[in-house]
Amino acid sequence: MNKTDRVAVCSRSFSLNPVLREELLQRYANVTFNDKGAKLEGRVLADFLRGHTKAITALEVIDDNVLSELSDLTIISKYGVGLDMIDMEAMKKYGVKLGWTGGVNRRSVSELVISFSIALLRHVMAANREVLSGTWRQHMGGYLSGRTVGIIGCGYIGKDLVKMLQPFGCPILVNDIKEYTDFYEQNDIKAVSIEDLLAQSDIVTLHVPLDDSTRNILTAERLALMKADGILINAARGGLVDERALKNMLKTGQLAAAAFDVFAVEPPEDMELLELPNFIVTPHIGGSAREAILAMGRAAIAGLDDNKLV
Repeated sequence: MNKTDRVAVCSRSFSLNPVLREELLQRYANVTFNDKGAKLEGRVLADFLRGHTKAITALEVIDDNVLSELSDLTIISKYGVGLDMIDMEAMKKYGVKLGWTGGVNRRSVSELVISFSIALLRHVMAANREVLSGTWRQHMGGYLSGRTVGIIGCGYIGKDLVKMLQPFGCPILVNDIKEYTDFYEQNDIKAVSIEDLLAQSDIVTLHVPLDDSTRNILTAERLALMKADGILINAARGGLVDERALKNMLKTGQLAAAAFDVFAVEPPEDMELLELPNFIVTPHIGGSAREAILAMGRAAIAGLDDNKLV
């Protein structure tokens, strides 16, 4: 057991998980958990991390202002897969190492995307609302089977989603800045431009990180390329889609439906969008499956020892 390092766990869900707590405490004697469930940001985050040599972070923003106050901190291990909350240049500047494992929550996100697709195609949420309000009528839906699915971002989650879609017989289009030629050939996938993907897909799902190259990747102009009976799903990161343009398209019938697990501002503030009958909203639960929580937590624990300079 390591009795020298002091570890801070910022994540509330990690701190609340008895299995992860016990496994971490078996390896480190001095651990500070976020037992109060506080939202840690800015000065509060810096104060929480102060005096610790290692940290496990989740959605906390780690920037120059925070790191400049933490002379003892040598390692940050990521609980989850997204790195957009961490300023890599600041990490380099202060010599803080990063522990990170990609794709540990991929099945959790993939299954959520499948559930969104089927729920929207079968009008599950709209029908549920009607029954609760006293209306009993059948909604005519459609199959996921055979529909063309466009995947923007074919990394860990994109590849896992491809595998999950195979039993449905869905033609699959992909767009990614990287070439995965062998994977595409093995799975009979066609790589196309974003514009062609949007125009040809019945369902479009986003699986890219948020950075300067992807921010607002689906502008109003690009959204207008989608089929009127198309579906858009974002279980990746907020800030990838022009949410105002999306709302207008859903209201006017230019787009059939959408499901978002993430938003540019969380929690989202546009209640008009959230209350649309052809829109599903969930509170950033893509990785919130018990199995994924354990996988992400164990990867974060391992990253306290297995890490590198960025």
